Amino acid sequence: MLQPPPIVLSFAANDPSGGAGLQADMLTIASMGCHPLSIVTAITVQDTTGVDDVMPLDAEWVADQARAVLEDMPVNAFKIGLLGSVEIIATIAEIISDYPHIPVVMDPVLTSGRGDELANEETIDAMRELLLSQVTILTPNSLEARHLAVQDTDQSESKLDLGLCAQRLLDMGCEYVLITGTHENTLHVTNTLYAADGIVRSDEWKRLENTYHGSGCTLASAIAASLANGLSMSESVVEAQDYTWHALRAGFRPGMGQYIPNRFFWAKGEEESTSEGSVIEKHRN
Repeated sequence: MLQPPPIVLSFAANDPSGGAGLQADMLTIASMGCHPLSIVTAITVQDTTGVDDVMPLDAEWVADQARAVLEDMPVNAFKIGLLGSVEIIATIAEIISDYPHIPVVMDPVLTSGRGDELANEETIDAMRELLLSQVTILTPNSLEARHLAVQDTDQSESKLDLGLCAQRLLDMGCEYVLITGTHENTLHVTNTLYAADGIVRSDEWKRLENTYHGSGCTLASAIAASLANGLSMSESVVEAQDYTWHALRAGFRPGMGQYIPNRFFWAKGEEESTSEGSVIEKHRN
């Protein structure tokens, strides 16, 4: 009997455009050689221009979906995306607490690429209080990192140092934090991986000219798949960044809004070397 591929379970919302959410997760996880399991947290009305509406599922439905597959198949990694409600956050926190040996990759989806609010302050507080202490690696962009880490005593959220943000998020219980720099005003995109003792690595990538729908989902799912495939955290972060950058470079614009990453870029012979697109700087303590 053939050995089955590693299994990655994703909690995320449905995206009918196929650019982000569960669809992005499924494509990425499959492209990286793993078998995806999809737990629907919410139904969205969206296209490549933005999100028009979100309907969270009943938390019991989320629990029943997850429990059914977890009792049937061994899972090698969890990936968490858009959650939808405090009740769903509490449900997922309870579920993953029963599997402490399985790594958890969380993409804290707070807004859409257009800026549509996808998480209010109540749900963000629930993320901080119930989920972050169980997260192996959190993958916020710089805007999300500042919003999650801001405190009442801070004078300006937008000016918060990203290293300080990472430390605060680590203090909330995350084992690693990968802050991505797509939204920063820099020549290259710098993504930095932090752990309790400081910077693990910092990677610089050539900035691409387009904007993309589902880039964060792709990166987080690629990390989850890499971990499921047995790579270390540092190796997984490098592998996932390389995969995501090439998927973005090969992206396409099927509608009137953002580009969508081509998660199967390799099937058309896209160059996979990092040398064309990235300048990698590695720091270890």
